Amino acid sequence: MGRVIRAQRKGAGSVFVSHTKHRKGQPALRAVDFAERHGYIKGVVKDIIHDPGRGAPLAVVYFRDPYRYKIKKELMVAAEGMYTGQSVYCGKKAQLVIGNVMPIGNMPEGTIVCNLEEKSGDRGKVARASGNYATVIAHNQDTKRTRVKMPSGCKKVIPSANRAMVGIVAGGGRIDKPMLKAGRAYHKYKAKRNCWPKVRGVAMNPVEHPHGGGNHQHIGKASTVKRGTSAGRKVGLIAARRTGRIRGGKTMDKD
Repeated sequence: MGRVIRAQRKGAGSVFVSHTKHRKGQPALRAVDFAERHGYIKGVVKDIIHDPGRGAPLAVVYFRDPYRYKIKKELMVAAEGMYTGQSVYCGKKAQLVIGNVMPIGNMPEGTIVCNLEEKSGDRGKVARASGNYATVIAHNQDTKRTRVKMPSGCKKVIPSANRAMVGIVAGGGRIDKPMLKAGRAYHKYKAKRNCWPKVRGVAMNPVEHPHGGGNHQHIGKASTVKRGTSAGRKVGLIAARRTGRIRGGKTMDKD
């Protein structure tokens, strides 16, 4: 093995860490309280803002504190169709309207949701990228669990008490437009982290990458590597179960 390769250097951090200076803060649903568990609480969308390094816009929502005389400002990932001045309702007894937050157990099957909680009370972890959504598939009243289809297409069973926002995340269709020029990619990743431009392994010398060297740009060995490979060799398709094109499409189970 030659030099310490790019993948090993990235693991150590330094210039490869995320650029968070201008970010607006972590967007999340309201923390669960008595009002959300038993009724609902009303908030007003005061502003819709851009968050650097994120494709989806954020909504600044003002809630009245139920226990003290003050206003609570919450930052949430905006659902498509949200507007400033809109009233949003969070809680068990909220209506099924775009932008409202309620437990998925109270939603009818087939509801499109975003900002879905993975564990009860974690304030939203799933379906938060622009244009993403999850779908409520089925409820099991006995075990108080709900089957949900994730943005990836896989299905997961989660507690019915988990909350989600009704609707899809705003900013969809972002990747339909081609980049066209390197400058746009440069500015896109400048806001995220140092991960562009990315030199291909076959374009390097043998000392810099296991795929480097040779009189033509070719890998020269299988691109799959095993899970326990040493760090400097771990490039390509790591612990691949299968390789090649997916043919015949996905077969969705009926439930």
